[in-house]
Amino acid sequence: MKSVEILFFDEDVAVAVKPAGVLSQSDEKGRESMLSLLKAELGGEIYPVHRLDRETAGVMVFARSSAAAAALSSALQEKKFVKEYLAVLTALPAEEEGILEDLLFFDRGKNKVYPVKRSRRGVKDARLRYALREKQNGLALVRVFPETGRTHQIRVQFASRKMPLFGDRKYGGSGNGLALFCRSLSFPHPKNGKLLSFSATPEKSEPWSSFQSL
Repeated sequence: MKSVEILFFDEDVAVAVKPAGVLSQSDEKGRESMLSLLKAELGGEIYPVHRLDRETAGVMVFARSSAAAAALSSALQEKKFVKEYLAVLTALPAEEEGILEDLLFFDRGKNKVYPVKRSRRGVKDARLRYALREKQNGLALVRVFPETGRTHQIRVQFASRKMPLFGDRKYGGSGNGLALFCRSLSFPHPKNGKLLSFSATPEKSEPWSSFQSL
């Protein structure tokens, strides 16, 4: 069983860094997940609140009671969560900062998301802000601030503009290992409402180790 880096915990929440390749939540196959890892470390019940794709790493929060889970889920729906991601693009953006807006359709059968031109059943709007942080050898390190939380959103929005993420074979990227990391997460504590903020940095492996600003 993998070890997991825990940034904070109390009787209501646990904040940890999800490794790439680990599921955010349990599945029907009983594979290793953040829930099983945190249960082993902390004991008691662990409740999921949000998710990251299996190959995406970074900061996540989990509830330790059903009441905390309900409060955190409400805060998420009310857009009181603030997330910042780091991503490595395999092409340089034309603008150093900008806003990307799309309509996205998630094909559950193919587990793949497609940008579409018109709204219809199953189509959801997606919006993010980005800022270029550093460029090295044709790769771009960008800070990403999603304003919506759609499946594969960051990956698809950049890939559809011919800037797929490093290691994202599903959406046309080259390299090994998806270079997408949830760097920081802020949210109100489910019991007292105090704003909590946590951050982490990716492991110093390729392509992250190519950038001096990390």
